[in-house]
Amino acid sequence: MHKSFKKIAIIYNSQIDSSKDVALCLNSKIINSQIFSIDNLKENVDLAIIVGGDGTFLKAGRFYSKYQVPILGFNVGHLGYLTQARIEEIDFVLDKLTKQDYKIENRLMLKHNNYTALNDIVIKGDNYARSSDFVLYINNKEVCSYIADGLIVSTPTGSTAYSLSAGGPIINPLVDCFLIIPICPHTLNTRPLIVPVKEKIKIKTLEKNQKLNVSFDGQVDIEENNEIEIERGENCAKLLILNKQKDKFYDILKEKLNWSLPNRKK
Repeated sequence: MHKSFKKIAIIYNSQIDSSKDVALCLNSKIINSQIFSIDNLKENVDLAIIVGGDGTFLKAGRFYSKYQVPILGFNVGHLGYLTQARIEEIDFVLDKLTKQDYKIENRLMLKHNNYTALNDIVIKGDNYARSSDFVLYINNKEVCSYIADGLIVSTPTGSTAYSLSAGGPIINPLVDCFLIIPICPHTLNTRPLIVPVKEKIKIKTLEKNQKLNVSFDGQVDIEENNEIEIERGENCAKLLILNKQKDKFYDILKEKLNWSLPNRKK
């Protein structure tokens, strides 16, 4: 293993079948490693190997971004868009790490107060049974209003998550921007908006006595009175990307989203 990775954490999710078994297998092959549950993360490590799905990866990503620890994911979940490898690739991955055949990408994060998100922050009214009236401000200037079920503020990394389901564009994760996407808007001229990362985003509801329900990566939920301010996080998540044939963003996109080209007659 690369000498800079003196302490390696192997993170498993007890809610996912086989996650701990794979973690134990990895631990048996890596001398300087320890196993931790996703619910008991430790900060004093040099590399975190995540065994789970995208949800496990997101939780670990938010935690380790504070310490600038690179993270690498093995997928034992469903889609596994953020994870790098499959179970059968364990020896291949360890060989890549030993040979330093990888790169580390910095991924943008969002923040509101002390809360952060690697994928997205989702804002909805406190009455899920009906739409709400939202107003969007950028750098304290009113931009537009939305009558919608909610708004998604997404990073490029999150553009293939909830944002994509809501009709947002797919953005290369190395592009410095944020996306603002309405959820089920009531006006046809309402479209997603892409803004530079330096912009400060504020979302308010004009409905009297309405509170905002705010979700970070779909995992941490809080309630705000009637407005929320969002900006770029101070830290980035550090994703360890293996150098292999399908390490390119577009190759992964094609594979994970099951895109295929039609057969063409020669």
